[in-house]
Amino acid sequence: MKVEPGLYQHYKGPQYRVFNVARHSETEEQVVFYQALYGDYGFWVRPLSMFLESVEVDGEQVPRFALIQVEPSLFSAR
Repeated sequence: MKVEPGLYQHYKGPQYRVFNVARHSETEEQVVFYQALYGDYGFWVRPLSMFLESVEVDGEQVPRFALIQVEPSLFSAR
């Protein structure tokens, strides 16, 4: 599954802006680069596999992050 740049909602409620998928400099593991849209608007990275996984909430599997709206990336891949 591909992660598109855009707005995402975490299963706990907060929204985030995803900028792009990058690679870890040492392991080459793919990570998602994103920003919280609340609080101090901090920047984060999370392993792509974890970003895409589902979690159990009240006995149901739901996506950890759900796409709300696709947006063009500020950082384009060449």
